[in-house]
Amino acid sequence: MLSRPNSIREIKQIPVVPYATVREDLQTGDLVFCSGRYWISKWIRYFSKSMFSHVGIIYKDEYLDRVLILEAEIIYGVRLAPLSKYLKDYHGNHRPYRGYMLLARLNTPISQNELKQVISFGLDELTRPYDNWEIFRILLRVMFKVGKKERNRSYICSELVASAFKKANIKFKVNNTYISPDEVARFPGLQFIKRIL
Repeated sequence: MLSRPNSIREIKQIPVVPYATVREDLQTGDLVFCSGRYWISKWIRYFSKSMFSHVGIIYKDEYLDRVLILEAEIIYGVRLAPLSKYLKDYHGNHRPYRGYMLLARLNTPISQNELKQVISFGLDELTRPYDNWEIFRILLRVMFKVGKKERNRSYICSELVASAFKKANIKFKVNNTYISPDEVARFPGLQFIKRIL
C-alpha cells in the first residue's frame, strides 16, 4: 500500500509495477487515477489545483476474464474500456497513455450488493455524453466565484465516480460547486495501492 502522493514529483518516485503482476489482484470498485501530460489534462490539473486529471472505476468481469475501466471520457462520454488499452493503445494510436496511472482501493466497508449498485449505475449511464460545458462552468466558478453546479445527465469523470458510489452511500467531498479527481483521491477511506504507468 502507498500513501497518497501530494505532488507529481512524488508520483514519479513511486516505482511502476507491471500490469501483468497486479492484474489478478484488481477488484471491481478499485479506482484508477490518471495524471496526463496532454494539454487538456494539464489544464484540468491547473484549474482544479489537483495533481490528477482523470479518475475511473475498475470493473472486473470474471466471466470474460477482462479488467475494464468505467469512465466519463472527453471524446467518448461514459464508456467501458479495457484497462490494458491505456497501457499499450490509448485512443487507438498504438502508444500508451501519456502520463501517470495509479490504482487505489476503498478500505471502507462495501457489500457485494452495494458494489453491484455502483457498477449497475455506471452501466446504465453508458453512452451519456461527457459534460464539456461543465469544464467551462467549473473554470468560471473557480476564476470568478460565480455560478453553481447544474445537474444534468452528462458527466465529467469525477462526477460519474461520485454519482456511482453514492449508490453505495459513499459520498466524496464536493469542493464548493464541483468535484474533481483530487476530491475523490482525498477521500479518507481510500488507499493507493500501485502505480502501473
